[in-house]
Amino acid sequence: MGSFLCWRCIGQSTVGIIEKWGRFLKLAEPGLHFVNPCVGEWIAGTLSTRLQSLDVRVETKTKDNVFVQLFCSIQFRVVKQNADDAFYELQNPQEQIQAYVFDVVRANVPRMALDELFEQKGDVAQAVLEELEKAMGSYGYNIEQFLVVDIIPDPSVRRAMNEINAAQRMQLASVYKGEADKILQVKKAEGEAEAKYLAGVGVARQRQAITDGLRENVLEFSHKVPGTSTKDVMDLVMMTQYFDTMKDVGASSKNSTIFIPHGPGHVRDISDQIRNGVMEASSSSQGMGPPPAF
Repeated sequence: MGSFLCWRCIGQSTVGIIEKWGRFLKLAEPGLHFVNPCVGEWIAGTLSTRLQSLDVRVETKTKDNVFVQLFCSIQFRVVKQNADDAFYELQNPQEQIQAYVFDVVRANVPRMALDELFEQKGDVAQAVLEELEKAMGSYGYNIEQFLVVDIIPDPSVRRAMNEINAAQRMQLASVYKGEADKILQVKKAEGEAEAKYLAGVGVARQRQAITDGLRENVLEFSHKVPGTSTKDVMDLVMMTQYFDTMKDVGASSKNSTIFIPHGPGHVRDISDQIRNGVMEASSSSQGMGPPPAF
């Protein structure tokens, strides 16, 4: 077709190959070119200098005998100054690139275990890139970039890896849960111990305050009312506290019905019981003087 045209336009990002009598003459840059068919000149073809992409899938196995598929992506372009080599040396550059990728990947991956392959896929990509640059450079092609896009093991291996990962995470979660339960139980026990200690301190202080109050009341009443014994004063105080307690029980709306024996004899028994309890509490308190004589 070019033999019958005198003018030929070469598009942008394209380089033309001009021959004379079947031999390479020169490269044609983008633009309008005149060829003289009378002297055997014609445009044998054109090559694109745009960046091209080639996707390659390589199946191989690792050092631990796991079959994997590597999905690779190669970006390459024709070197404009060496476009004649690219035009005449290679008929199908994609197949040539793919053959080099197969060779280098299958030479490097079997040296790695599966985990190492995932961690060092950049090393595999760099090894393939260096080999491709060295091999394809002599054919007028420049390898811009080589990427290992994905590594897909056999489905059964992937399921096993997921199960191992899930088991490890469950084991770690169990350890954390056990530690949390342990801390919770320890803190709960410490809180209960502290609460019981404080409750004991409060009861001891309460009994001491009651004993001190009763002693002061007995002494004051004995001095102001001549002829009364200590026992009479304590009986009167106990009766007063008894009726105050009955009043509080009746005034509380949260209490249920309580049956309490009532009568002169029962009141005396209650008074004796309270007196004996106060005396025991007074004698067991530390740092206090002797209990009052009743």
